[in-house]
Amino acid sequence: MPSHEWAKLDGDVVTVGISAHAVKQLSDLVYIELPEKGKKVKKGEAFGEIESVKAVSELFSPVDGEIVDVNAALSDNLESITKEPYGSGWMIKVKASDPNQVASLLSAEEYEKQVKEKKDNH
Repeated sequence: MPSHEWAKLDGDVVTVGISAHAVKQLSDLVYIELPEKGKKVKKGEAFGEIESVKAVSELFSPVDGEIVDVNAALSDNLESITKEPYGSGWMIKVKASDPNQVASLLSAEEYEKQVKEKKDNH
C-alpha cells in the first residue's frame, strides 16, 4: 500500500506532511499525534498518527534521521493540514542521516499518476 506523505529536501533537512489526496480521503480531521523533537525515525516507520471521523492513519517517515522540528500548532489548528497540506500543514522536519534517500521517493508526478491509476481501477 502506498504511503501518502510528501517530503521536501532543503540541504539535509526534510520537511514532511501528507498529500492533498490523503487529506481529501480522510476528510474531517479530529486529532493528530506528532513526536517530540530529538526522536530518531527510520524510513518507512511510523512517527505519529492522524485521525479523522472516518479512520485513524499512521504517518510514516520518508527518511532515516532525527526530528529537528515539529509543527506543534497543528494540534490546535488541524485546518492548516486541510487548507495548506504543502505549506502551513507540514508536520515534522527531519535532519536526514542520508539525504540521498529522498531520491528513491516518488516524484509529485509519479505519485499523482499512481493515485489516478488506483482511482481508475476501483
